[in-house]
Amino acid sequence: MNEQRRKILDLLAEGKITADEAERLIGALERERSESPQTAAPRPKPSPKYLRVVVNAADGPGADGASRVNVQIPLQLLRAGVRLASLVPPQALTRINAGLSRSGVPIDLAELKPQHIEEFIEQLDDVTVDVDDPDGQVRVFCE
Repeated sequence: MNEQRRKILDLLAEGKITADEAERLIGALERERSESPQTAAPRPKPSPKYLRVVVNAADGPGADGASRVNVQIPLQLLRAGVRLASLVPPQALTRINAGLSRSGVPIDLAELKPQHIEEFIEQLDDVTVDVDDPDGQVRVFCE
């Protein structure tokens, strides 16, 4: 029982207010409580399960003249890939890193850790993709 309700009942017990007055005061407290916004603790945001890339282009091939790409990548696959990278022998990692660098991807797989992928996944909410083609639409999002 809250403190204000207890005070009202104490006043009633002491004979300082009547039962009708106590009822009105308690009713007013209940109305006040129902009108005040409830401050519930915010729920944690659910963890995303997929990275989605959706492309709709009006000038591409397809039955209706539009190309559509809809790629759904499980984020668990990214996590597993990071763990698997730790199993690759050092000589192979050197060759893989060199190949990635030649392809314009300057990533050192030896430095990739599970916490890095979790940081990456957390930041995916802020991903913005700009498309210059007014007839095309690209969406990248997590769900």
